[in-house]
Amino acid sequence: MPTKAATPSFLEYFSDLPDPRIDRCKDHSLIDIITIAILATICGAEHFTEMETFGQAKQDWLKTIQELKNGIPSHDTFARVFARIKPSEFQERFIRWVQAVQTKTDGEVVGIDGKTARRSHNKGVGPLHLVSAWASRNRLVLGQIKVDEKSNEITAVPELLKLLDLKGCIVTVDALNTQKEIANEIREQGADYVMALKENHPTLYNEVKGIFNAVREDDNNDGSISVTESVETNHGRTETRRCWSVEAPNWITGFEGWRDLQSLILVEATREIKEQQTTEMRYYLSSLSPNACLAGEAVRQHWGIENSLHWVLDVAFNEDASRVRIGNAPENLALVRKLTHNLLQQEKTLKRGVKTKRFLAALDETYLLKILNLKPSDS
Repeated sequence: MPTKAATPSFLEYFSDLPDPRIDRCKDHSLIDIITIAILATICGAEHFTEMETFGQAKQDWLKTIQELKNGIPSHDTFARVFARIKPSEFQERFIRWVQAVQTKTDGEVVGIDGKTARRSHNKGVGPLHLVSAWASRNRLVLGQIKVDEKSNEITAVPELLKLLDLKGCIVTVDALNTQKEIANEIREQGADYVMALKENHPTLYNEVKGIFNAVREDDNNDGSISVTESVETNHGRTETRRCWSVEAPNWITGFEGWRDLQSLILVEATREIKEQQTTEMRYYLSSLSPNACLAGEAVRQHWGIENSLHWVLDVAFNEDASRVRIGNAPENLALVRKLTHNLLQQEKTLKRGVKTKRFLAALDETYLLKILNLKPSDS
């Protein structure tokens, strides 16, 4: 019988995950179940039946990398196990792995944002809503946390921040999460913040808006105002972005409550498509010193969590259509999708998108092993 290959670095982080089953129900090892689930998800599986189908179709091949003493787990086994695994314990291993593969650099922009799995609702229970952290330079999901039904993102975000190693990073959040408590937690973690400011803080918003109205009308910049401009043309659309960054005056409303607030930021984005032109003004609070180039780049990279994570999860992984609802399974499978997304991002030999990589992995077992850093047994 083939022997199991040496455990690769990736699976080492999950090998000590506590098994939620009682001993008499352990026909299949937990690491085998998790490995098949991840491999199947890489190849396009979206639910437990497809995981079983993948396992049955690849059983002979899977035996070259796994023990599989009792064959392939049934879809019911996959469902029961993922419904019972504690999400906090699963995520703890996930975060340890991410921290091991992440290239830590000062100034890494980490976007924080929430997403709802719209079809995961069940019998009076609302759909799963998760807040995730996305490192734009490393193109990695750093972690996720479930938003309690009776709460909101404002209470969940500080809990997520506490789980992560953010020292030296720039954390960006949308207007909903522009809160003093969140700014304080970001600074506690040794990171800087860039926080979108809208009418949910009406007095402060109007004050900041007024400051920049005066700045934009004053042509005599004495050097105290940092300004940058960029122009991009793509697919018939021209976008001009101007960014201003000024020192935050200590007389603005609640100045003392915003920990280490140093600068105010305005990004003016003008889009021209044919003869139509639209302009949008966005305002931000930041613990960074006034620096329009750095501020503008942080603002821009924040959208990576929407374009490179949430959009990919919906389009490539079909997450929005997931009907998995039992126990902890929705949250755990959401982490499996993010884990898979990270693995696909880390595989850089194929210069293609996520969907193409998944398609090739389903066709080519060698490439599939490459993504997961597994090697078949020589036995």
